[in-house]
Amino acid sequence: MSTDAEFADARHIPPIPPQPPHRPGPAGAPEPDGDPRTTVLRRVPAEPSVPAPGPPPAAHPVPPRPTVPPPAAPRVPPPAAGTQPPPRVPGAPAPAAPAAPAPPPAGPPVSFRDTAAFHLANSQSLWAEGRGPGGGPAAPPAPRTPAAGPAAEPPWPATAPPRNGVGAAPGAPAMPRRPSARRPGPRLLGAAACLVLGIGLLGGAAAGSWLTDEAGAAPASAAAAFTKGRDVWHNTPVDRLFPRTVNGLGAGPGGADRTWTRIAVAPDSGCRDAYDPELAAALARAGCTRLLRATYTDATRTGVITVGAQTTKADQPGMMALNTRFSTKSLGSRTDLLPVPYAAKGTPAEDFGRAQRASWTVRILTDIPVVVYAVSGFADGRTGTEPQPAEAAVRTGATTAPAESGLGHDAKGLADRVEADFRKAAGRPPQTTEASS
Repeated sequence: MSTDAEFADARHIPPIPPQPPHRPGPAGAPEPDGDPRTTVLRRVPAEPSVPAPGPPPAAHPVPPRPTVPPPAAPRVPPPAAGTQPPPRVPGAPAPAAPAAPAPPPAGPPVSFRDTAAFHLANSQSLWAEGRGPGGGPAAPPAPRTPAAGPAAEPPWPATAPPRNGVGAAPGAPAMPRRPSARRPGPRLLGAAACLVLGIGLLGGAAAGSWLTDEAGAAPASAAAAFTKGRDVWHNTPVDRLFPRTVNGLGAGPGGADRTWTRIAVAPDSGCRDAYDPELAAALARAGCTRLLRATYTDATRTGVITVGAQTTKADQPGMMALNTRFSTKSLGSRTDLLPVPYAAKGTPAEDFGRAQRASWTVRILTDIPVVVYAVSGFADGRTGTEPQPAEAAVRTGATTAPAESGLGHDAKGLADRVEADFRKAAGRPPQTTEASS
């Protein structure tokens, strides 16, 4: 079992004193070694006093390491070849062999343990190292001088001056403050701020445009669309409600394409003189806020078409009741309930009057308070053509003049386009649930 003494430094433990020399006994007494039967009893020492606490003795004392190396013996050159070494003088000491190098001081064993005996054994040396010969504090060690040569390390940089109001030592030279290399200048900070501000403005504009587009694309509620549809007539440009050119893909007879060009726009006005008396009486229940009209001609300028939109004063249940009345009583197919064309002076529609009407349609919209209609006729002013509703003239196999000339297709195609434009301006998708004639 190991003891604490095995881990103590043997250099600082005093050696065990040698045994006292052998004293001869009285004359005539036999030597202990000569008489094996005789037992030598040693004297029992007195009760020892309690020693002062100190490091326990080492099991194997080690002599202290000499501080001054012994003087080296003079080196005798070896004798030359073929010669005899000088004779040895009697009584002269033999030449001393070269001294072996002193073994290095024993360090802490591999199985080092931080024990109380170790601290007690080394405390004296720690105190001795920190004090000088006269008992005062030891002199500070001399500063190291860096070795000259390419492998010498550069000196450490000077310590930065203290901050926070702590001044340098009195008498010390002031050290200049160097600007920090990592601190950005005012120009760099200004450029970064402008860049961040510009990116923020661009991002905000893009986000606002995206949100506006999304809000415009999202369909409005039924109540909101109905309320907004009442103000479409004065909040929407005329070119959006009545485009200058309307392309009807497959809208002509036999699926032919049609193109209509706007030739006149009537000033917004009331509904007086816009309908035949019977039709005006049927629409009077819904009221009239404003009437918008425009006249178109086809690509050959042989037909003219007037399309109109009346904004009513009725609420949504009133528009539903009006649509039901037109559907159940077939008011849209009666020849005595026709709209009146808008004959603009100086245009191909100048001679377009009541007698030239050949086809028509009337739409009662239920999701917005608007009545859309269209009436078509010949541009040369001919008469004697029996009017026919547009829905009947566009049927397959119809052989009437409005059907073969395409006037029924013109009235239906332009009414569909204006109806879709008013719904789009109000925020509602197009639909075809209204009664039409």
